[in-house]
This record gives sequence, structure tokens and C-alpha cells, in this order.
Amino acid sequence: MNHPLSRPLILVAAILAVGLVVAAFVFGSHVKHIGSGRQSIVVKGLAEKPVQADRAEWTVAIEETGATFAEALAKLRTAQPTVRAFLLAQGFEAAAVKDSEESVQPHMVEEEDREGRTHYVQKGFEARQRLTVSTPDLAKIEAASRAVIQFEAEGAPVTHEQPLFMISNLEDVKMSLIGAATQNALVRATEFAKNGNARVGSMRSASQGAF
Repeated sequence: MNHPLSRPLILVAAILAVGLVVAAFVFGSHVKHIGSGRQSIVVKGLAEKPVQADRAEWTVAIEETGATFAEALAKLRTAQPTVRAFLLAQGFEAAAVKDSEESVQPHMVEEEDREGRTHYVQKGFEARQRLTVSTPDLAKIEAASRAVIQFEAEGAPVTHEQPLFMISNLEDVKMSLIGAATQNALVRATEFAKNGNARVGSMRSASQGAF
């Protein structure tokens, strides 16, 4: 299963994965002022690692307006081949481009009345369709998301979203971080024990914190 990571910037496809484990270790006391018997203390273990995205998704939406439902839909269907040709020109396979269902709804605009109050009125219809590209080629996604600005400037009726960079093995990353964070918690507990003239016993309990 792929897990998306939304990116405000698309130049770097790497993320920093951070895992946190809260663990309670049993301490054996060796000094009188700590008390007798076995006690426990809670420590937090932290781990982090860089993770490289291995897949990306990017969505471009076609938007057209018309005075009537039929006109808006017709303009949308006229624009579809041009937008699809733009995506194929970026090096994407045809099978990598998935279309959403076409939709047409009232086009609402905000107007101000004589009293200065604003309200929404219908001005024709708006037709819309989303085209989503999914590929393991992150460089093509980055290049296309830059090229679409010029495509839009030339009058193409499109809007676009930031690419989503995906990690398909997130569960494996998560498990490795939990293990590393647990070891880090043990190191911290051991250091605490040295300063308190105590020894660390077995781990009594553990819970996963932020990831």
C-alpha cells in the first residue's frame, strides 16, 4: 500500500522519518535514599532516518464554464485532448494517466447589491475533470509540474496541485524506527542508572509515540 506525503516543495523527494517509543524500564536500587526493592522509570527513545520516495502522483484539473450545462460540458470535452497531449509530451505513458468522472455544476460568483451586501448568484455552469498521473519516475513529475505553468499561461483551462510523493514500504520503515527508538530508550535508561547508582532490569512496558 502506498502512503502519500504532501510536499510544499517538489525539488527534494526525500523525507525524514522520525519514530518515538515511550518505555518503562525496571530499575534495581543500590542506594538507601532511592528506596528498597525494584522501581521503574519511564524514558523516551528517539530514532530518525532519511527515506526516499519511490512513487509520485500529480493531478491536473480541466475547468471550463459555459452559459448552459451543455455548453460547459462541450468546452470541457474539447479541452480534454489538448491537456492529455500535454501530459504525454512530458514523457508519461498513456496508461499512467487516469481520468476522473466528468462533472458539471452551477457556476456561482459573488456579487454586491445596492446596500453593499454580498451574496452568491449563478452565472452559467462549470464543467470539471481531474487527470491524475501515477509513476515511479519522480524526475518526470517534477519537470511536468514546472512545465504546466507555461501551459496555463498559454491559455490552457487547467489548475494543478502539488505532487504527492509516495512511500510504498512505510510499514517496514516504521518497524525499523520502533526498534531503533527502543534501543535508544535503553541507552538513555542506562545512562540515567549510572548517575543514580542503579542498574537497569527488563523493560516493563512500552508504547509507540509520535511517528
